[in-house]
Amino acid sequence: MVSIHPIRTVLAAALVWLLVAVSAPAAARAAQGGDQTTADRLLANYLATHPGGTVLNDNEISYGDGTFVVTLRAPVGTLGVADCPWGWYCFYEWPNYGYPRGRLSDCGRQSLATWKWQFRVESAHYNLSSGSVSFYYYDTRLFDVGTSRRVSSDVTPYRNWANYVVRRCV
Repeated sequence: MVSIHPIRTVLAAALVWLLVAVSAPAAARAAQGGDQTTADRLLANYLATHPGGTVLNDNEISYGDGTFVVTLRAPVGTLGVADCPWGWYCFYEWPNYGYPRGRLSDCGRQSLATWKWQFRVESAHYNLSSGSVSFYYYDTRLFDVGTSRRVSSDVTPYRNWANYVVRRCV
């Protein structure tokens, strides 16, 4: 006659292993500042309202073959800090570098409407070795950031006015 006790032991061990295997990635994500469900939801929501992007990771979406990159959430420990990566100029949806953040690097005129970022800029950071970028409302130049003034933590009185940018490369 077959004993049921060894089968229960094997099933219990398999259940424990399964629980550990499932909860370990969730615990790791939580330790990194969020759970995957929240990250997936943010990506899905952003892509639903801004279609055509390519997901780079659980926090970034690329448009135009990498011309424009959106970062949805600030990295842990960078709240209120100008944190544009080297080689880009960035603009933020909130004052004091509040995320989401858009970033560009190309020279010349670019419509922010192309990326659905028109009328959303509230702070900016220029992190290139030369040149500057001007933010415009139609034909009116609103403000600049560049090598002589790299950051603007609050673009008041021009919050949410910019609809295109012009980067002058020197």
